[in-house]
Amino acid sequence: MDPDLIFVIGLVLGVFSIPAILSAISDGHAPRVAALTVIAAGVMVFWAISNKPGGYDIYEIPNVFVQVVARYLT
Repeated sequence: MDPDLIFVIGLVLGVFSIPAILSAISDGHAPRVAALTVIAAGVMVFWAISNKPGGYDIYEIPNVFVQVVARYLT
């Protein structure tokens, strides 16, 4: 599978799980599903970084995101 796609999916899952964690904590519940989502997102990002030659530079992340979105929307 494409490491760039996995990287972007992992980032999106990680960002979307933050409100779920905050909501669960504010309601007094344990954020079980949100924690599993954060773990899955971390594994996806780690896998993508380890499978792409040279990894990702912090400055190329927006470019990778735009390229992946453009690749799958067009």
